[in-house]
Amino acid sequence: MWHDSILVSKIRSLQPTQGDSTREVLGARMRKGSAGSSRGVVRFVDELVANLRRAGATGPTTVRADSGFWSWKLIDRLDAHDIKWSITVALRSSVRTAIQAISTDAWADIDYTKDGHAQVAETTYATGRGKAKRTVRLVVRRTRLAEGAQRRLWPDWRHHAFITNTEHDTAAADEFHRGHAVVELAIRDLKEGTGLEHVPSGHYGANCAPLACAALAHNIGHWTDTLAGAPAATNRSRRTRLVALAAVLVNRSGTPTLRYPARWPWETQFTATLSALRALPGPSG
Repeated sequence: MWHDSILVSKIRSLQPTQGDSTREVLGARMRKGSAGSSRGVVRFVDELVANLRRAGATGPTTVRADSGFWSWKLIDRLDAHDIKWSITVALRSSVRTAIQAISTDAWADIDYTKDGHAQVAETTYATGRGKAKRTVRLVVRRTRLAEGAQRRLWPDWRHHAFITNTEHDTAAADEFHRGHAVVELAIRDLKEGTGLEHVPSGHYGANCAPLACAALAHNIGHWTDTLAGAPAATNRSRRTRLVALAAVLVNRSGTPTLRYPARWPWETQFTATLSALRALPGPSG
């Protein structure tokens, strides 16, 4: 659930899998550009689990990740935290062998792509020997183009596989796993909407503070949408619609008042958002 690059640095972020539409970032950390995708992921998971539990989260937790984070160390740590997982695996020879052993009648059609065919099936993936042997659930999705000229050029199935210990059936597990791509939207939003496409410094430590501020601003924006009952928007859209507004300060009977443009399309959303924020209780004590 975590990866992307910003100039010479990398962001790793974690989003909640329950209610993906919230698009909250639960944690983010800069890493040096030369670091591998999975470097420090076990420690990152430890920190995020501690933060979630300190915040009072008690519901089930699931980590979804791409193949850059596939490691047995990560899976062992997730198991120790009693966290479900759904992790893409690289199509190395042992995985391909397991996929090829799936019988033809085990594949089931799914609604996945407009211009092609998609099917899912599952099997088990075993690795290691003796006491170190592991056997996990392997879910595979295969796709190919529909009939036509492109199908003749690329007639073979393309496979995408992941291991999981979730309790979903095969088709539901595949649909659930595909949902991990929403983290890319949050990363894009952080870069485009909060200025992180150009981190301010060439020093690693100096860039961590803007990242923390950007993640906080990102979450505040989405929390505000939730409070106002507004549809989820990007940081850039929210800024241009509700924050950076063209208005004139006028004096009405001695009261300074902002006058907004006539027929302003976001007036209802702005009013609802402002009313929701004003209704929040003040600090206790």
